[in-house]
Amino acid sequence: MEAACRKNFRIVIKGAGEMATGIAHRLFMANFKNIIMTEISKPICVRRTVAFSEAVYKKKTEVEEVTAEYAENLREVFDIWQKEHIAVMVDSKWGVVWELKPDVVVDAIMAKKNIGTRKDEAPIVIGVGPGFRAPSDVHAAIESNRGHHLGRTIYNGSTEAHTGIPGPTMGYTKERVLRAPHSGTIKHVRDIGSEVKKGDLILYVGKTLVFASIDGILRGLIREIDVAANEKIADIDPRGNKEYCYTITEKARAIGGGVLEALLHLYGAV
Repeated sequence: MEAACRKNFRIVIKGAGEMATGIAHRLFMANFKNIIMTEISKPICVRRTVAFSEAVYKKKTEVEEVTAEYAENLREVFDIWQKEHIAVMVDSKWGVVWELKPDVVVDAIMAKKNIGTRKDEAPIVIGVGPGFRAPSDVHAAIESNRGHHLGRTIYNGSTEAHTGIPGPTMGYTKERVLRAPHSGTIKHVRDIGSEVKKGDLILYVGKTLVFASIDGILRGLIREIDVAANEKIADIDPRGNKEYCYTITEKARAIGGGVLEALLHLYGAV
């Protein structure tokens, strides 16, 4: 596929969180420049230093030297593309898919199931994570569970079921992730990048104190917003490297590579 053709490809990515951002970044660096990402009005993201969803709050954000800007409408999307930036739009119903008529749709919402993505949304439709089957409901599905098949592109079959257990880091799994003990409003005590010890106060949910469960670096921290009970609200990395707070993970890069493979593989068939 020639570089000029790649630049003209229109890609809609559903979601703009951590994994969706890894996908968008990899496609952008492969010279697919016309990317728009859809989000809800108040994105819920813990690893927000590496999430283009932050553009909804900040109007502009950057991840590893790639810039994303918030767009109110399609006219602004085209203006953002002229600057070779990624566009982010609040569009929980994915109306832009039908308005824009993109060449590619990628469902990277990571909802643990398919919540409505269909093959007729674009010539190439790719689903990421549990709940997608190719070629019945998408043209390709990307494995998102950590392990031997992470990032695998599936053209005939399903992705693995959601395990409910975070991937291990230095032997830690569920301990790495802090969750809301009940619904309420978040109030920060620590910032992303802070060194923490087990038992340190990290944040409040309403009036309830939430403490670090292990030693490490506070790699992710949800914004000060209202959350539901059991919502993921913080992420502690036991490796202790602050750089990891601001760079795309190996998981997101692997998934992004799978999406890129699917796009290039399927291009000749449409």
